Amino acid sequence: MKAVQATVTGRVQGVSFRYYTAERARGLGVTGWVRNEPDGSVALHAEGPDEAVDALVEWCRTGPPLARVRNVAVREATATGATTFEVTH
Repeated sequence: MKAVQATVTGRVQGVSFRYYTAERARGLGVTGWVRNEPDGSVALHAEGPDEAVDALVEWCRTGPPLARVRNVAVREATATGATTFEVTH
């Protein structure tokens, strides 16, 4: 099991990045959350099997069709025991 927090920068707000991320996370069996940040970035917390979390982070490097991801900064995190993946505000 693995837990990470990531900050995604670029054109990632206003392109449904959070909703696509949640859909992808749920499909991979990853739990946690994703939200827009005031600085225009998107933050996420993801936990689950190593391969699934890695796959979600890798997907975030491209994101949905209208996104233009500049950078994904990832750091290890402590698992929270989340049981779902939610879009928060």
